[in-house]
Amino acid sequence: MPETEQSGSQRVLFSKSQRFTQWWVWVIVLGVAALNWWGFIEQILLSKPFGDNPAPDWMLLLFTALFGIGLPWLMAACRLETAVTPEGVIVRFVPFHLRPRIIPHQGIREFAARRYNPLLEYGGWGLRMGRGGQALNASGNEGVQLVFANGRRLLIGSQRAGEFAAAIAEAQSSTKGGG
Repeated sequence: MPETEQSGSQRVLFSKSQRFTQWWVWVIVLGVAALNWWGFIEQILLSKPFGDNPAPDWMLLLFTALFGIGLPWLMAACRLETAVTPEGVIVRFVPFHLRPRIIPHQGIREFAARRYNPLLEYGGWGLRMGRGGQALNASGNEGVQLVFANGRRLLIGSQRAGEFAAAIAEAQSSTKGGG
């Protein structure tokens, strides 16, 4: 049964917030960050050249800022927020979407919960484009496929895809039924 909450005057039929949970992604991100910090400590703090052909200090500082601080922060900050209200399907991929995107139910021609292969169909997780259209996913291999009136497709990842699709069906039937 979908969650039912009140959000101001808008009834929320379903909501979910997901983060990147793939352990191997975190191993790579933290490994890259650790390598950058090691180079920073060696070369900047201890004044020992890092490697056989050390980068200039300014470049090491830049890389440490980008990959030692920025990349781990970005991974920790990323989350996919989804909700279904009588108004539409609401999606936001924080921090990339500054405001939630509202997809009115009238613009959705078809929808279905389905399993998918994130790597083969979309090249991974995140904000992705693939053969089957666009995908917003943070983890797992389940989601709701939306097909719009213009034929474009959007897959929204959710580990509760059945509940998500049921909430869309409920919202659309109440919209078509007049209330």
